[in-house]
Amino acid sequence: MDTAGQLSELTEQFDREAAEISDRPSWEALRLRWVGKKQGLLRSLMGRMKDIPPEDRRAYGQGVNLLKQGVETRLQELDSSLHLREQKEVKSLATDVTLPGRPPKIGSLHPITVIRREIEDIFTELGYSVAEGPEVEDDYHNFEALNFPPNHPARDTQDTLFVKNGKVLRTHTSPVQIRTMLSRKPPIRVICPGRVFRNDNDLRHSPMFHQVEGLAVAEGLTVGDLKGTLESFVKRLFTADTGVRLRPSFFPFTEPSAEVDITCPFCSGTGRDCKVCSSTGWMEILGSGMVDPRVLSGCGIDPERYSGFAFGLGIDRVAMIRFGIPNIRMLFENDLRVLGQIRA
Repeated sequence: MDTAGQLSELTEQFDREAAEISDRPSWEALRLRWVGKKQGLLRSLMGRMKDIPPEDRRAYGQGVNLLKQGVETRLQELDSSLHLREQKEVKSLATDVTLPGRPPKIGSLHPITVIRREIEDIFTELGYSVAEGPEVEDDYHNFEALNFPPNHPARDTQDTLFVKNGKVLRTHTSPVQIRTMLSRKPPIRVICPGRVFRNDNDLRHSPMFHQVEGLAVAEGLTVGDLKGTLESFVKRLFTADTGVRLRPSFFPFTEPSAEVDITCPFCSGTGRDCKVCSSTGWMEILGSGMVDPRVLSGCGIDPERYSGFAFGLGIDRVAMIRFGIPNIRMLFENDLRVLGQIRA
């Protein structure tokens, strides 16, 4: 190919590359490629002048100059076009100081935190204090001191999450009750809120969830005191007309023990076509009972002089009931659409 043909081909090549320019970085790359001072194509073309036969140098120089003028003109046009576009983008992003201010988006407490604080407020008014303890517990505080026999199913890996050196992720906040009785003398009235862990995961259960357990130890406490406390609590937490009933049950650390049911808030206790309570009109809300004398004596408290009661409920379950949440996972997915509805 002759020199004129090469220059014509380069002109077409530049036109094709210029047509693809859409932003400032691509324009800068094109400029450096063609008119860069060190490795620009036009500079290399001028450097080849010495290799051109003397009789063709004039025509070759004129051709290179025409190509250079065309390249520089086109680059300037592209630069101006990009500059106008950039100015429009800046103006579109600029703040109009004459507009009224936009109020910042206000966050809200998580449903779990809302319910936990409400429970703490209720029991604080009833004379209880709040106690906390470690989430990684030893076998003694989590099982042995609470009267769990060595072969109890709760000690199995199907229920409990074990960590190193015989430690477990606490399966309830009852160990905080043990630590409280070991460090304080009666009378004792505490609630123990916190995270607990179970090897369980489905629509109604999570491997990590939240509990509040309560403990009262004093002289002369009876089942009547337990029932009266729980009735006052439930009616404050839900509504004043919420019904409460105690059903006999079993827990290793209380005797006697009882499950506590409330009238179903979804059907108002009628049970009519209610899938939530399976048409019974009742919903289990917590477990309770009188503290087993062996638990008291193991903590250095004389069971002949003192008696106590304990209870526990899941904060997550209460939140699901209060806010109409069908799936427990929705509490932990941090979906702002869900949390916004709960706030509203």
